[in-house]
Amino acid sequence: MNQKVALVTGAGRRFGFELAQSLLQEGFLVFAHYNTSKAGVEQLEQDGAIALQANFNDINSIAALIGEVKKRTDKLDLLVNNASCFFNNDAVDSNSDKLAAVFNVHALVPYLLIRDLAELLAAAEDGLVVNITDIYTDSPSTDYIAYCAAKAGLANLTQSFAKQLAPNVRVNAIQPGPILFLPEHDDEHRKQVMEQTPLKAEGGLQPMIDTVRFLRSNPFLTGESIKVDGGRALMI
Repeated sequence: MNQKVALVTGAGRRFGFELAQSLLQEGFLVFAHYNTSKAGVEQLEQDGAIALQANFNDINSIAALIGEVKKRTDKLDLLVNNASCFFNNDAVDSNSDKLAAVFNVHALVPYLLIRDLAELLAAAEDGLVVNITDIYTDSPSTDYIAYCAAKAGLANLTQSFAKQLAPNVRVNAIQPGPILFLPEHDDEHRKQVMEQTPLKAEGGLQPMIDTVRFLRSNPFLTGESIKVDGGRALMI
């Protein structure tokens, strides 16, 4: 009855996967959402997680995910809205499905999850939502207009739900910077990013995990956004 419960979206890879593993090691019951990244979630299942598949571009799939969580638990200590998709202007301008996905994944789905799971969050001793936004919510890139706008919407949702759900549920955000380069990032791109980052380092995933732990441990924080970016937001 005292076991803490978490739902992490986009848990199949990168930060979502590592965070879910960290929570499992702490003794959490973890609902690990994935869409297509099944390999990582299979590993989490072996470690005790409950895998939940949902396509965030399908309203029925989203509703099924919410229903499954409600069926399996009567409280939710932590909701991490981490799922993401990253498309530049050319991609969304030539493909309306990708344009819709950007806003569905980063704004619509977090809204629905927070709204419909608020009762479970309030039933926890210190229910907490952590939204993963981006440093570009404050200084948008003209190459990723839709993505930046959707993440800015999530930042606004953070503050709105922090007001609405207080004092029973806290809602905060993390704004990552150069945490972990993607395989397709070439040496020139990595060098350019490091030159624009005051701490001159690729952060890795542990600083993000540590920030989630900090937000969990400080019950007097809500409506806040914490940059975990090596200072890069100062340069963009």
